[in-house]
Amino acid sequence: MKVSVRKISEITGFSPATVSNALNHKKGVNKETADRILKTAEELGYRLDEKISKIRFVIFRRNGLIIDDSPFHPAVIEGVERQAKSLGYETVFNHVDINDMEYGTQLQEILSDTESAIVLLGTEMLEEDFEPYTHAKNKIILLDGWSDHYFFDSVLISNTDSAARAVEYLIGKGHRDIGYLRGDFRIQAFCYREIGYRRIMDRHHLPVQPEYVATVGTRIETAYEGMQRYLEETPILPTAFFADNDTIAIGAMQALKERGYDIPGDVSIIGFDNISFGAISDPPLTTINVYKHEMGEMAVRELMRAVEDGKKIKTKIQVCTDFVERASVRKI
Repeated sequence: MKVSVRKISEITGFSPATVSNALNHKKGVNKETADRILKTAEELGYRLDEKISKIRFVIFRRNGLIIDDSPFHPAVIEGVERQAKSLGYETVFNHVDINDMEYGTQLQEILSDTESAIVLLGTEMLEEDFEPYTHAKNKIILLDGWSDHYFFDSVLISNTDSAARAVEYLIGKGHRDIGYLRGDFRIQAFCYREIGYRRIMDRHHLPVQPEYVATVGTRIETAYEGMQRYLEETPILPTAFFADNDTIAIGAMQALKERGYDIPGDVSIIGFDNISFGAISDPPLTTINVYKHEMGEMAVRELMRAVEDGKKIKTKIQVCTDFVERASVRKI
């Protein structure tokens, strides 16, 4: 049985943080305390050679349609780096592109580095992308992603419940014809948000009209272009739309305004993510706030807890969101 940091902490009486710092020879632990902890660890059979020297932040890219221009992800990255630094670890950034000819070789090197632990940004990962990561020799935590077939420690947004809350809000404002601005690249997060949208529509016995579902691109310019095409083909609009994210919502709003629609006078819109541009869009966008920095920090803390305790149980943490009411929804 692997000896954990927590066990050494219980025996020596020092905090888990102090034990961890001593085992990793970090500054801030006096020699007498460090010697006692190391002696106890050795007596218990703790493998002193199994040290983590760095955290690898692996950014998975399938096509870049979500992560390349997103203002969401820099905040998550900052949270990872800040928490790693506070724990005394260097952060090494690895960008992996599944379409790169060197992807397999690069992945093998990353997953065999036992001196590192991995935070894997899984925003663009689809179900078929996860299998190679199950063979990792090092610890992995999945951030902003989830697999239905392979279990990883994970930190992700409470996507379904948050989308459901947004649609409930629209219904509370009197809307019954509620459409869906659907990103054409179906990442896991969007799929779970769609489940939330449909769940509440079904709960209130409101039909999801196919003509009220607009599939558009996931960048502002492609969302704008996709919404223009949708408006050319759709003579009647719902009174409100729920959008997969703020980027899609903002692009669609621009197309609507150019067609002469007033927001929220003619059409109400709710986004998701609370990107900074949404606060100054015209009108300011009602949205779902995601705790971006905190998700990054939490992923690092959970990863290091798994490393230090040697736990076998996989944990899925869904981070709750806040609703941000601005000016893009009206009561009818």
